[in-house]
Amino acid sequence: MTGHPQQFVIYKDKAGEFRWQLYAQNSKLIADSGEGYKNRGDCIHGARLVGSIAAGALMWDQSTQQWVE
Repeated sequence: MTGHPQQFVIYKDKAGEFRWQLYAQNSKLIADSGEGYKNRGDCIHGARLVGSIAAGALMWDQSTQQWVE
């Protein structure tokens, strides 16, 4: 995966459920579904939701109690 843009990977876990993982451009895992999905389409939908909202997500720094700009 090195050199590729950030990407989602869909896979089946040991229980036979679908999960997604999000990798950064440097191939480091940066997020995962946190739960298994019985349907592949639901898993893809969950990954797409994260992808669509993450780009515009605001960032709160609890240590400074301020929004990061």
